[in-house]
Amino acid sequence: MTPTADISFITLILGASWIVKLVLVALLLASLASWAIIFQKRRVLRDARVASDEFESSFWSGTDLATLLRRTGRQGQGGTHAGMETIFEAGFREFGRLRGQDAMPADQLLESARRAMRVSQRKEIDRLEQSLVTLATVGSTSPYVGLFGTVWGIMGAFSSLGNMTQQVTLATVAPGIAEALIATAMGLFAAIPAVIAYNRYADQVDRLESRYDTFMEEFSNILSRYAAGQEA
Repeated sequence: MTPTADISFITLILGASWIVKLVLVALLLASLASWAIIFQKRRVLRDARVASDEFESSFWSGTDLATLLRRTGRQGQGGTHAGMETIFEAGFREFGRLRGQDAMPADQLLESARRAMRVSQRKEIDRLEQSLVTLATVGSTSPYVGLFGTVWGIMGAFSSLGNMTQQVTLATVAPGIAEALIATAMGLFAAIPAVIAYNRYADQVDRLESRYDTFMEEFSNILSRYAAGQEA
């Protein structure tokens, strides 16, 4: 009976060269890191969407802006202050701070409030985009790292075959090739979820940024009416 080679997954990994093992460990760590980011970013973006929905409901319910500002200030002390609330608070506080200055023209008053809101929005977008670059890096480089492990493993397999004196059969070739291909499979295993998550979360950040831009324009219109009333 012709002996069959043991090509179980664990056996192949244990029998791989140390270079291939290093590649597999690196890809495993990259995969674990990307999954941690995926779950953390999913929670952050969900909270940002919920906070925006709740704040918009309060803002357009006719609540007095000063009352709404005090409410957002209390929420900020509780650690839940984010998203549109920070943009509103930055703009309205700046508007209120400069409103008492009689020499401040309405257009400069409004521009100062808009500038404060843009700074707050940029900080919020930076917070939402945090770690997305890591997902993009894992998704784009993992297949190449896995391919490197595969090429190295195949080189080692063919080098070993060249030193064999007996007849080369499929049973002698298969384990070395299968061992090398594990690195490619591991690279794809790390890359595919990272790419999918990056595309999904980048789209959600873009949507939130668009909502923030729309809110800033609408709130600026309200502040412009306040500023015009002050000049009248």
